Amino acid sequence: MNTAHALTIRDPWALVPSIGNLDAYISAVNRVPLLTHDEEVAYAKRLRATGDIEAAGKLVLSHLRLVVSISRKYLGYGLPHGDLIQEGNVGLMKAVKRFDPDQGVRLVSYAMHWIKAEIHEYILKNWRMVKVATTKAQRKLFFNLRSMKQSLKDDADNADTHRTTLTQHEVDTLARTLNVKRDEVLEMETRLSGGDVALEPQTDDGETSYAPIAYLADESTEPTRVLEARNRDWLAGDGIALALDALDDRSRRIVEERWLKVNDDSSGGMTLHDLASEYGVSAERIRQIEVAAMKKMRKALAPQAVA
Repeated sequence: MNTAHALTIRDPWALVPSIGNLDAYISAVNRVPLLTHDEEVAYAKRLRATGDIEAAGKLVLSHLRLVVSISRKYLGYGLPHGDLIQEGNVGLMKAVKRFDPDQGVRLVSYAMHWIKAEIHEYILKNWRMVKVATTKAQRKLFFNLRSMKQSLKDDADNADTHRTTLTQHEVDTLARTLNVKRDEVLEMETRLSGGDVALEPQTDDGETSYAPIAYLADESTEPTRVLEARNRDWLAGDGIALALDALDDRSRRIVEERWLKVNDDSSGGMTLHDLASEYGVSAERIRQIEVAAMKKMRKALAPQAVA
């Protein structure tokens, strides 16, 4: 924690070593005396009234042991204990900042939610490369499911200690206890049982190695894409020529001037009004001829589409 700006002779943080030495840190915070209720209220009121950093430090320091205690419950995720404590300390500081002593609740009860919330967020971001839970409901299910699965494994009735998957009865029990659908339990169980796999080969020894990326499909050779590309190429060449042959001379020229001709200045062909002046009719009449010609072209192309 960075409290250099608040260091004084009475600085309480001097009692706590760096969290880099985890054993010494835990031993130190467990020796920090707890605040009485009156002291807690007095410091909290002083913090809210004046923003006193020293008062905030007293409140945080006396509850560091709470963070250590809560963080131990999350060691099963394979993340460093020191990191879990650090994240929990962030939650504790957020709780101290928002704590209102006039509500009649002790800081220890109020801070537990904030400490767990920060630890949960850290675990979800770092436990897997791909997030296993994104919504609030999924996050709740994620932590509850892991906890209850461990309880089921420890149950004396569960004789098969090598089994890693849930039975149908266990799925139903978890869904009923957590008040969620059994499909949600199965989906989260699938996410929990999976793992991160590197797409690229992880060796640099020069030998041939095959990572999952070598087995990913090439979309350019996917049959549907091949047919689509072949059909598109045919329509852009022979298809257009075939469709134009189905038109009379005037309709064909209108279509060519309006859609297929590009001048040197890239301005396109003639406008409806240009063609109307040339043929001595209204622009609306030219538009009608163009619409009818397009319909005839589509009709001519329909049976010729490449299968």
